[in-house]
Amino acid sequence: MRASGDDVLLQAQAWKDAGRTVAVATVVETWGSAPRPVGSHLAVDGDGLFVGSVSGGCVEGDVITEALDVIGSGTPRMLEFGVADETAWRAGLSCGGRIRVYVERLD
Repeated sequence: MRASGDDVLLQAQAWKDAGRTVAVATVVETWGSAPRPVGSHLAVDGDGLFVGSVSGGCVEGDVITEALDVIGSGTPRMLEFGVADETAWRAGLSCGGRIRVYVERLD
């Protein structure tokens, strides 16, 4: 589900207030033709439900998987996807740019 940044953060807080575990992924840097701007968010709960977008659908599956790992471990991660990275092609980031995404658990 694609939503505004404020909507994503409000939903993340609502999930957290309801006692659910939550991670938030944020685009922190872009190069070239990037699908979403810096500051874009994706929130994921411990059941894998998500809201928002960090890449317009290109790498969301990988980011959600990493977010679930972050929820479990509590250790934040910095992810990078780009056209030169073979995982980006697998994940579908073929726009020619690169993005860096920070994933952290909400505590």
